Amino acid sequence: MKTRRDLVSETEEKPFYSGSDLLNLVYAELRQVAEVRLSREAPGNTLQPTALVHEAYLRLTEGKNKDQWQNEKHFFGAACIAMRRILVERGRAKKTLRRGGGAQRVPLEELEADTNPDLELVLTINELLEAFEKRHPRKARLVELRFFAGLTIVEAAAILQISVSMADQDWRFSRAWLRVAMEQAPPQTPLKNKPEERT
Repeated sequence: MKTRRDLVSETEEKPFYSGSDLLNLVYAELRQVAEVRLSREAPGNTLQPTALVHEAYLRLTEGKNKDQWQNEKHFFGAACIAMRRILVERGRAKKTLRRGGGAQRVPLEELEADTNPDLELVLTINELLEAFEKRHPRKARLVELRFFAGLTIVEAAAILQISVSMADQDWRFSRAWLRVAMEQAPPQTPLKNKPEERT
């Protein structure tokens, strides 16, 4: 299993990494995010955190996406978005079954889904956060959990092990910084969304 040091040493020779390399580095964090997301699901949900992380990984490593990751943060962001989409798709499928009078469970692998999250947006935010992280590592991590994983302030604060009030202050500061960075980004940069104000 490769470590962060191994990957850093390969940077000059290998500018992009495979999902299999990076999954080992962020797996624990992704599973923690999956647990939080699944805790919001309605009673009767049978999807487990491990299965959600693995399904997101499979979506991100299909075909041309296999070796396109700049670093672990780039992969983490894309995986969080993929997990969010999987849960949305499952929710829609369950509603469709209820309207049709069915009572069968829909296996995850049988759902038709968009298997390509907005990787351009993930890459853009990742690039903006690189400079931000050098001075504000905790705040950058908060942005990842809020923007990529879709966690609330309370959920993100729990993962970061800081108070909710501190997380709220960090989020306000980070959003202001990102807004300025986005406005100053080149016109061709595909900025389609801004960090949501979910609380």
